[in-house]
Amino acid sequence: MNSWKSVLAATALALASATSAMAARTDIVIGIPLEPPHLDPTASAAAAIDEVLYANVFQGLTRIGPSGEVLPDLAESWTISDDGKTYTFKLHSGVKFHDGSDFNADDVKFSLDRARGEKSANAQKALFAAIDTVEAIDPATVKITLKNPQGSFLYNLGWGDAVIVAPETADTNKEKPIGTGPFKFENWAKGSSITLVKSADYWGEPAFLDKAEFRIVPDAAAAVPALLSGDVQAFPFFQPDGVAQIEGDPRFSVVVGATEGETLLSMNNKKPPFDNLKVRQAISYALDRAAIVEGASAGFGKPIGSHQSPASKDYVDLTGMYPHDVAKAKELLKEAGLENGFKATLKLPPPSYARLGGEIIASQLREVGIDLEIIPIEWAQWLEQVFKGKDFDLTIVSHTEPNDIDIYSRKDYYFNYDNPAFDKVIEELKVTSDEAKRKDLLGQAQKILAEDAVVGFLFELPKVGVWDAKLEGFWTDAPIQANDITKVKWKD
Repeated sequence: MNSWKSVLAATALALASATSAMAARTDIVIGIPLEPPHLDPTASAAAAIDEVLYANVFQGLTRIGPSGEVLPDLAESWTISDDGKTYTFKLHSGVKFHDGSDFNADDVKFSLDRARGEKSANAQKALFAAIDTVEAIDPATVKITLKNPQGSFLYNLGWGDAVIVAPETADTNKEKPIGTGPFKFENWAKGSSITLVKSADYWGEPAFLDKAEFRIVPDAAAAVPALLSGDVQAFPFFQPDGVAQIEGDPRFSVVVGATEGETLLSMNNKKPPFDNLKVRQAISYALDRAAIVEGASAGFGKPIGSHQSPASKDYVDLTGMYPHDVAKAKELLKEAGLENGFKATLKLPPPSYARLGGEIIASQLREVGIDLEIIPIEWAQWLEQVFKGKDFDLTIVSHTEPNDIDIYSRKDYYFNYDNPAFDKVIEELKVTSDEAKRKDLLGQAQKILAEDAVVGFLFELPKVGVWDAKLEGFWTDAPIQANDITKVKWKD
């Protein structure tokens, strides 16, 4: 009898072991190309911050979904007054920050007042300009009154720059982020990786993963072997030039989608000779977009002629306004008094689309007499010198923020562009909610930017995702700069 019991016990143990071995994994290593400058999405324009923390650690009243739709987040519902100026949000109850403190309406008021305040360090402060007052009616109710109706208000609240933080931890979020999301921050090994772990006290639907390490892998030369060895299981934003080495391997899924990343040859519009429209137009004619797309995005990018994603319902195809025409470019430079060309600098941040695209563009501009000195800089330097300091002639960067055509109306923005006619269109757009009228205004705005050749419009950054074929739940498209892993899991 005892021997039978021993056999049964051994069998049960073996079955338990087999079941455990067959259980789906709950950990993952995700490759990201850039290390964030810090970990507070409300205090920097760097997309690398949101790519780790958006939806995972930090949440807003609303959030942007995988198809660009506005979804409830910390607000479970809302009502809008008939005049479109008052929004009343009903908040989820029982929500806690990762340090155990309660979330309530006071945190919402603090966060939005902080983002729009006089001393705000928020990179997208303009998102909150329409807000007149924020009132905490009771712990679960917030009333926001706008100065005027704003058709994009709920969408704006879904940006990473609008996430809700606690007053007690707001000043330390750069190093130790405290949010309300399904994952909480565990560790940041500077120069190497950022680790998140599942929050056991999360108020909503729990994540499938117990642990996610975001490992910094700066280029395709390192990314490909990391995938092949199994050290990294997913690259939601894979370097396009590495795809050829992965395609056809059944161990991996290669998924190509769209982004909101308008990739630009940005020009300093107040710095001679770029303050001359004919010079900017000459540069636009000198650009061979087809060659740039092929070389800088392995052919995956889509050419653009203004600041709007081709995936947008409001996109206007203006790529034909400046066809590649070397003779026309030289003619315009001659009319601008620069028949012999000129010299300028091109500051390039680390992403491969910038470094590869920069070499191609320098060669193309050389054909029309523009001699560029290429200056590679790190991301922190780009933010400090170019974005904040406006110390540049030309640069290449992809603007991954969603629906951000209004940046050209900001007087302190690094393009240094100023056109009252464009500003007027944007001001009208901000107070318009009718979809047909908004579409018309967005079309007008795109045309003005193209005609003014504010920047060299290159291509829409593709979202090339590569991950282990046993994984599911990653986004195909990137309507917002994020690696939302709240639904990611290993298949059973």
